[in-house]
Amino acid sequence: MSQLTSNKLIAEEQMSKFPATRYMGSKSKLIDYIWDASKEFEFDSVLDLFSGSGVVSYMYKSHGKRVIGNDYMTMGAVMTKALIENNTVILPLEEAMELIKDQGDIDDFVQVKFKGIYFSDEDNLFIDTVRSNIKKMDNQYKQAIAMEALIRTCTKKRPRGIFTYVGERYNDGRKDLVKSFEEQFLDAVEVINGAVFSNKRRNKSCNEDSMKLKVRADLVYIDPPYYTPKSDNEYVRRYHFVEGLARDWQGVEIQEDTKTKKFKSYPTPFSTKLGAADAFDIIFKKHSKSILIVSYSSNSLPTMEEMISLLKKYKNHVDVVPIDYKYTFGTRANTTRNDVKEYIFVGW
Repeated sequence: MSQLTSNKLIAEEQMSKFPATRYMGSKSKLIDYIWDASKEFEFDSVLDLFSGSGVVSYMYKSHGKRVIGNDYMTMGAVMTKALIENNTVILPLEEAMELIKDQGDIDDFVQVKFKGIYFSDEDNLFIDTVRSNIKKMDNQYKQAIAMEALIRTCTKKRPRGIFTYVGERYNDGRKDLVKSFEEQFLDAVEVINGAVFSNKRRNKSCNEDSMKLKVRADLVYIDPPYYTPKSDNEYVRRYHFVEGLARDWQGVEIQEDTKTKKFKSYPTPFSTKLGAADAFDIIFKKHSKSILIVSYSSNSLPTMEEMISLLKKYKNHVDVVPIDYKYTFGTRANTTRNDVKEYIFVGW
């Protein structure tokens, strides 16, 4: 067996341990394509500029690269703190069980603010108990694992995994919804613990605006919120509850007049066609010395041709890898309107 084949098998085995996610825009099904677009280049470090679910950062880490995972949403940074920056620390199950016990000084924010909106009073108490105890922990990586487990618990216990509606009208009785919060939380801790590994590199988790982040890497992977006139790309609207949980609702403005008690979305240049084009231009220029790998969709704007033109301003060579893909998030999977091409742009 060649060293190349051996390394690939090791990476694939490690990837099989990554916690499965229903996160909107996750590239879990496109991992092999992204690696295939990258592997022909010689590079040591990777900046995952919009890390989201963390699956691409985890893939590059599995291949032995030094990874900097960044996301403007704190919940994304929690994931990369737990599984990318963290190389060795796990959260023992006995310590996780202590987090679900009343240790005193329980902050009742969720019980009061979100009463009767998403979860039962009992479940809201569970959330407040765990989040209050997480604050008392003295290890940042154990904190990240515990918070990621709590986030996963909340999304798994929520029909469709999102927070754009109140009540349980999408409850289909699946196993995740039947399991108790405690079972889900402890299961999540075990899954995350099982995914912790060291690639013997100093990896980093960042929670910053991608336009302002002052980090350089040999290769930059770019997977921003896709702009399309047919739907919104507001991750905050869908995940505001768990994003608020991750940042303890600090620095956000809850819109009290809304049924869902969402907070105002973060400003992003990717919410309009012109803004998205300008943002890509700024990012490509900023990282013009790096290999650029960009994920994008055929139903998004700028168009494929416009994206190629933008990349060619800073790169001598631009390749496009088209992939047939079907979006199933939040829509009926058997409708052809979800059939699109996912593009991987490669600039060097």
